[in-house]
Amino acid sequence: MNDRKTKPKKSLGQNFLIDKNIPAKIVRLSGVNKTCTVLEIGPGLGALTMPLAKAAEFVVAVELDRSLVDKLQNSLVGYSNVTVVQGDILKIDVDKLVKDTLMHLKQPLQTERDLHVCANLPYNITTPVLTKLIEARIFNVITIMVQKEVAQRICAGPGTPQYGAFTVFSNYYTKPEILFDVPPECFDPRPKVTSSVVRMSIRKEQLLKLNDEKLFFKVVRAAFFQRRKTLANALYAVFESTHNKEDIIKAIENCGFDVKIRGEKLGVDEFIKLVTNL
Repeated sequence: MNDRKTKPKKSLGQNFLIDKNIPAKIVRLSGVNKTCTVLEIGPGLGALTMPLAKAAEFVVAVELDRSLVDKLQNSLVGYSNVTVVQGDILKIDVDKLVKDTLMHLKQPLQTERDLHVCANLPYNITTPVLTKLIEARIFNVITIMVQKEVAQRICAGPGTPQYGAFTVFSNYYTKPEILFDVPPECFDPRPKVTSSVVRMSIRKEQLLKLNDEKLFFKVVRAAFFQRRKTLANALYAVFESTHNKEDIIKAIENCGFDVKIRGEKLGVDEFIKLVTNL
């Protein structure tokens, strides 16, 4: 519930949820249940924290704003399965945080523990936070509320304006889907844009061998760096020290792609095919 005496801080990108139905819907569609330990980021006044606490086994809530921590802890009296941590999620070792919390709660550190993330992310840190959470490789599902434009970018298809390197990154590691939209009037203050809730189920197996991933993402970044260039020209601009133009063209042709194709037309599987031919 929103505390009218607490003013959201624009500098921290705070927009408090005031529609009680939205947090309940997020928790229900996230798949969180009593087998799950959940990392919540930016709990604010606890609108999402409380339904998470009721649904999950444990909740670790990380809040940057020191002025909210005491209020949040007071509102969570009675929820013994919630730990509130003051800190910057971008600077915290999330793997260590989760393990330390479970040890403090005297819970076993199961290697197959069902770890989820649920968060209403500030728009200004969405990409770096999401990148960090995915690369941590400890979570099973990440359910986040983000700007609708970002959600569309995460879930975009090849050849669309929203499709880019971050789309490929997200789809390489996860299976994302947009669950529902959240209009501005559900927040205080009202943002100028619509938000969307995205659930990202982490892929259990890597699509490439570990030693190929560095090359994979180098190819992806090159393909989108100058997206109006043909794929051959975009790759040559980055790989000219290790590959001649003819080799790059041959690799593209060996994949069955048109030599004039642009990188924005390739899906994740097609980028993988290209990397194995380079």
